[in-house]
Amino acid sequence: MTGVPKAAIVSAMKMSNDLEKKFQAQITLEFEASITYRQLAIEADEQDLPGIAAWLRHQADEEIVHANKFIQHVSDRDNHAAIGAINAPAVRPGLSVLEIFEAALAHEQKVSESIRELYRSADKEGDYDSRPLLNWFVDEQIEEEATASEIIGRVKLIGNDGSGLLRLDAELGRRPAESTEADEN
Repeated sequence: MTGVPKAAIVSAMKMSNDLEKKFQAQITLEFEASITYRQLAIEADEQDLPGIAAWLRHQADEEIVHANKFIQHVSDRDNHAAIGAINAPAVRPGLSVLEIFEAALAHEQKVSESIRELYRSADKEGDYDSRPLLNWFVDEQIEEEATASEIIGRVKLIGNDGSGLLRLDAELGRRPAESTEADEN
């Protein structure tokens, strides 16, 4: 770009302080989601359901990938990525399998709304550089909510059938592990 000072290019790429803070809040929420999934995995482990626990731990790892994607985006934009205070998961001991997945869905819905709000804020500021990332996350959250809803539906169908629950446990336990690095997805 001949004739355009480098400082002008960098400042156009850099997001506002307000938007930076909102991205930092999203980073924190993604780590909070990871910890929530870890606690839900503990609840599944307490019920001797290793497959469901493994599936939940994989979800926890995926949330770290999501946080890393936001961190990379903020850093790439010459802003400062930061993790705020992370709340302890609001998971009570002794949840049923249905309650575990209902808690997972509720948290995914919270994350989805936060991403939609982040999208609205970026659009309001004319921050088009965030759109590809936020579009990816909107699609991802649709998938996340649909998956949790599907599992809830299956758990409801199973009801008190122990063999059905064990089959679901085995199925969810076959989910492959993924890297927590953002560039892997």
